[in-house]
Amino acid sequence: MKVLAISMGRKNHNCDIIAKQALMAAEKAGADVKFVNTMNMEISHCRGCGACSASRDRGGQIRCVLKDDYLALEKEVLDADGIILAVPVYSIAPTGQLVNFFGRFGAAHDLASATVEQEKRISEGKELLDERLFRKHYVAFISVGGAKTENWTSMGLPNMYMFGMSTVMKTVGQINAYDMGRRTSPVFDPAFMENIAGLGKHLAESIGKEYSDVTWYGEPGICPVCHNKLLSPTGNGTEVECPLCGICGELSVENGQISVRFPEKQKLRARNTLRGLYEHHYELHDMMEIVQKNIAAHKDDMGELLAPYFSYAPDYRE
Repeated sequence: MKVLAISMGRKNHNCDIIAKQALMAAEKAGADVKFVNTMNMEISHCRGCGACSASRDRGGQIRCVLKDDYLALEKEVLDADGIILAVPVYSIAPTGQLVNFFGRFGAAHDLASATVEQEKRISEGKELLDERLFRKHYVAFISVGGAKTENWTSMGLPNMYMFGMSTVMKTVGQINAYDMGRRTSPVFDPAFMENIAGLGKHLAESIGKEYSDVTWYGEPGICPVCHNKLLSPTGNGTEVECPLCGICGELSVENGQISVRFPEKQKLRARNTLRGLYEHHYELHDMMEIVQKNIAAHKDDMGELLAPYFSYAPDYRE
């Protein structure tokens, strides 16, 4: 089994040390390991050109046409069985480099769309998509922030969760490593380092298991799927939704404590499941029919309607 640790922090600083601590524990548990620091990597944002999906739809492989370091990191992620991700939180949420990566990685490698395409290619006897897209991948998240107040890092782990959502990676655990400023260096806190090592060991021991058999490492959170604490009211009485997983539950207060009951059928359709991704896949498929009808209905006046916006550029620079 191959375990990859990714640090998006400064070289030899907190993220590196924490990621390596988890990686060393995974190695002791029997994993072949690799470490990557991305600080000096050039990973541009997605341009929305659609070339990756167009290549897939034409019978080719899923490839981003932007030539930067994203391609090297993409390969490392697809090659790994397990991934440890340590990312700094400077302003409540993770650093933008992570968003740039999963903006290009996630939707392009959507497992539902890839599965539909693979089944089509098998039936037609055509070149198959990269088999790494369909392997099980296991991931552990570590959000690293300096603030002593936990809510100043509140969007770290929820945003990190999107790293493996479209590819149905199994998140085995997570740690919000806040208060790193007063801790000064992680090596000064043996109990903290032991907890980090425990996560790395747990990741290695989870690889190869059925997703349903993997136990959770870390705080349980509120959502039973992603284990994060975010809730959004749906406007339907006491019904609330996990904005990450897209599943609904019933909120109640018992003995002064908030609790949410999520039905089993909701858990099975979470966004990080193949069933949940299929919902989105066919939603987009149906949407295109409506788009085509709207374009046909406005074929004569579309140019006139759009012209004011295309020509309006008071401060546009090439």
